[in-house]
Amino acid sequence: MAFVERVFSGVQPTGNLHLGNYLGAIVNFVKMQETYNCIYCVVDMHAITQGVDVWGGPAELARNTREVTAAFIAAGIDAKKHIVFNQSQIAGHAELTWIFNCVARIGWLNRMTQFKEKAGKDRENASVGLYDYPVLMAADILLYRATHVPVGEDQKQHLELSRDIAQKFNNDFVDSIRGHGFADGLFFPQPEPLITGPATRVMSLRDGTKKMSKSDASDNSRINLTDDADTIAQKIRKAKTDPEPLPSEEKGLETRPEADNLVGIYAALAGISKQDVLKQFGGGQFSSFKNALVEVCVTKLAPIAAEMKKLVADPGHVDAVLADGANRARGIADETMRLTKDIVGFIRQR
Repeated sequence: MAFVERVFSGVQPTGNLHLGNYLGAIVNFVKMQETYNCIYCVVDMHAITQGVDVWGGPAELARNTREVTAAFIAAGIDAKKHIVFNQSQIAGHAELTWIFNCVARIGWLNRMTQFKEKAGKDRENASVGLYDYPVLMAADILLYRATHVPVGEDQKQHLELSRDIAQKFNNDFVDSIRGHGFADGLFFPQPEPLITGPATRVMSLRDGTKKMSKSDASDNSRINLTDDADTIAQKIRKAKTDPEPLPSEEKGLETRPEADNLVGIYAALAGISKQDVLKQFGGGQFSSFKNALVEVCVTKLAPIAAEMKKLVADPGHVDAVLADGANRARGIADETMRLTKDIVGFIRQR
């Protein structure tokens, strides 16, 4: 059968959204809505898979969920044309996860490298939720029978698991699927990775060899999406550089991580290539380049910060956006769960 093309994207509400989140994901979310039907989910159930000290507790989770939603809207996502909601409002995410738990194999989950990285050496003390996180991710995607998912390198393995689960469900229940009107025996699609061009990898402003991160102890290592113009300017002017002028060719950035990072940020925000940036600023000192970088950063980010501040100050409005999105998402999810339960053989109220 031909599946309706639909994109599912999820972001964890872990707080302190920064330039790396914006250029690595949110910018592409905004672009995708021009050509796809999109579902943008704040995956708050994923957020609680680690200890409370990591996700901050109930008040922090609610605040972060609203902040991610505000960032979506402030960056240009149209919550009326597309669906924006938080995962926990739709019971189908948990229901489908259990069914998929019974389809997925232990060996598949044991191969997931992200669990090993996040659990560290004390794996016996990690939550079952952290171990089972990839199955919940598969349920997130397949609950909406999504055909495309934008993924970074760290999530490719999880998307492969989603495809394996979809295929095994279709194989295990092929006769029942056909009996419920799907002549080709395919109920769940095998979602494809959505390639939206190379995502900008934004590094720390204090160390060009490390990714920009909310967990870095120094706030000067990142540009937060909530930073005002003065704070953005101050952080860029303090950003680590080296004593040499900017090179004229991109090859000259290969052994200069801090220079490469700042040139990459300028290129991404200005919508041009690194080589084009170097044509303009190559041979010059960092001081003048940083002034130009401040200007492009403030032009792009200050309006987003101002709009986010306004939205976060009105939680009732943000909650209404999430409620409206959840109502529309529920229509798709409930239909998937109704058919899934019938296919599996669960008796339900008609």
